[in-house]
Amino acid sequence: MKNFLKDIRILDLTSVVVGPICTWRLSQYGANVTKLEAPSGDLMRGLGGQSPTGQHSGAYLHLNRGKRNISLNLKDGAAKPILDKLVEQNDVIVTNMRPQALKKLGLDPDTIRKKYPEKIYCTITGYGSDGTYAGSPAYDSVIQAATGITSLFDVRDGKPSYIPLLICDHVTGEIAAGTVLAAIVNKITTGEGASIEIPMFETMANFVLQEHLAQKSFSPSIGEIGDKRLLDANTSPLKTADGWISVTANTDQQVKTFLECIDREDLIEDARFKTIGDRAKNVKDWLKIRSDALINKNTADWLAIFKSSDISAMPCHTLESLMEDEHLISIGMFDTEQHPTEGQTISLRSSMLFNGVPLPKQQPAQPKGWDTESILKELGFTTEEIDKFVLSSVAIKHIA
Repeated sequence: MKNFLKDIRILDLTSVVVGPICTWRLSQYGANVTKLEAPSGDLMRGLGGQSPTGQHSGAYLHLNRGKRNISLNLKDGAAKPILDKLVEQNDVIVTNMRPQALKKLGLDPDTIRKKYPEKIYCTITGYGSDGTYAGSPAYDSVIQAATGITSLFDVRDGKPSYIPLLICDHVTGEIAAGTVLAAIVNKITTGEGASIEIPMFETMANFVLQEHLAQKSFSPSIGEIGDKRLLDANTSPLKTADGWISVTANTDQQVKTFLECIDREDLIEDARFKTIGDRAKNVKDWLKIRSDALINKNTADWLAIFKSSDISAMPCHTLESLMEDEHLISIGMFDTEQHPTEGQTISLRSSMLFNGVPLPKQQPAQPKGWDTESILKELGFTTEEIDKFVLSSVAIKHIA
């Protein structure tokens, strides 16, 4: 399979999760991504958990595959000639640095696009630059709270809570990657560059309200805000005799089959549950019936019953048992490889297939400054100039 973006060069000025997700996805499509790190390194190198050297957390490894690495001290004015050449020689710039810092470094989109109108410049921000919160710091947990995600748990469970996954970072980063792709297509067809801004707050507020604006989507409103199916306390995995299972039946035929499976044929003609509309009006009663329906059989028995009836059902994996899932193992989701500094590590296969083949596995996430010397040579700097940059700590290269 060819690399779709093999001729696209991306300067990655991102850190932590939301930005690296974007550039990692673009690297999967074959883009030539150069990650620029400060001497202190990306916070996620340590924040994402322990590692043998303390420099490559598991999260950092998975979010930064397929990227070359150069480390520069951008606070030192002597780094400007390097930065200028990096900007000049890359087609796309992606950053999640705060606007104030970008402006100070002369890396803001207005400055760059005024000089290079053909560039695609993508800024991932916490909050939109045209709003009240512009320039404020943001992390995933803060955005979960600000967009009402934490309040969904309050409605259902009586206490606000975070999703224990950096969902805002992942969603926003993926959307940013898709928007950059659209800009690349536009440039191919029109020759025009673009300034892109992807704010986390607005992106996730939209994401939440697409589902939960619900009855308030109409004017005048025809009911309360929120999808009642998702906010009911009984919308949860179902207890079996020996564990937990997730099962969903949405269509009228699926519900009829589900009721047959749980030996509740008496409810098939019940006016409260016969149609999608009926169940929407009586969602609490419907979910209550489901909540205790599986307690009399083991998980394996229920999975067999639902599989034979073509009802969507799966066991509730733990993080540990997910690694042992027979389907993931059968498709080769997990592999091991030798990392330059961390020893044997586990890599994850691409989930996307192109013409039946997974997207190719890119090189492992590199140590800080791993490619500094080679990139400086490619930019046209002499050996003497490179040595001077390194000795003055303007550029940092990895020492084995």
